[in-house]
Amino acid sequence: MSFLTIAFPEIDPVAISIGPFAIRWYALAYICGIVLGWIYARVLIRSEKLWGGPAPIAPVQLDDFILWVTLGIIIGGRTGYVLFYNPAFFIQNPAAILKLWEGGMSFHGGFLGCVAAVMLFAIKNNISILSLGDITTAVAPIGIFLGRLANFIKGELWGRPADASVPWAMVFPDGGPLPRHPSQLYEAGLEGILLFAVLAVMVRMGALKRPGLILGSFIAIYALARIASEFFREPDPQLGFLWGELTMGMLLSVPMVIAGGILIMVAWRRGTPQHIEKSI
Repeated sequence: MSFLTIAFPEIDPVAISIGPFAIRWYALAYICGIVLGWIYARVLIRSEKLWGGPAPIAPVQLDDFILWVTLGIIIGGRTGYVLFYNPAFFIQNPAAILKLWEGGMSFHGGFLGCVAAVMLFAIKNNISILSLGDITTAVAPIGIFLGRLANFIKGELWGRPADASVPWAMVFPDGGPLPRHPSQLYEAGLEGILLFAVLAVMVRMGALKRPGLILGSFIAIYALARIASEFFREPDPQLGFLWGELTMGMLLSVPMVIAGGILIMVAWRRGTPQHIEKSI
């Protein structure tokens, strides 16, 4: 086989430009992910059949929660990147921390920020933390999928060098002369499409009636998908491989597999809450 002869698509990083204002694909991915996730979440909480009764969160509460989770994702994602991936650079250039338009967001940091937002909002509004976490993670793959597409469009986070057995390998603009795996698309498929499909099927099968089951499944499946993708993704140059073939993305995902598995077991053993069983 020979490498794909189609050149890497050179797409303008600015998606929309109105006068001096410009919206980049990177930012548009976050905006669309949050909006589409909010729409899907409203569909889920309006279906009493999925919950075995009224959903534990009202639509108006979901609307308020959007701001909380948006801040959690942005603050957590940027903080995670600063601490996990490039602390030395940001210690010397602290002003660069605020330059979000230049890229540099950590999923693991964004996830922790999202967890904090879920817990604080749930406690403040007397909502089940696990159920709110279920709703949030059921829609999260939408944003992950769009984010990975934005990474591909920007030509960043490319894959490792590929051999001739990978005919779809591409030469990325800043990735050197070697054809590489389009690992951003692998991640979009695994962490976005596949994860969304699995969780959607689980939701339709009644998983929301067991608080924490969707949350735990999201954490575990995402982590496994991320670990698999890391075998094709080039490590960040400032970090490289940490131990043997292990990357930072792999190491940060291992605790997620464990935490997700624990949540799944707890949710399954706890079963369906009694007030839901009586309403079925």
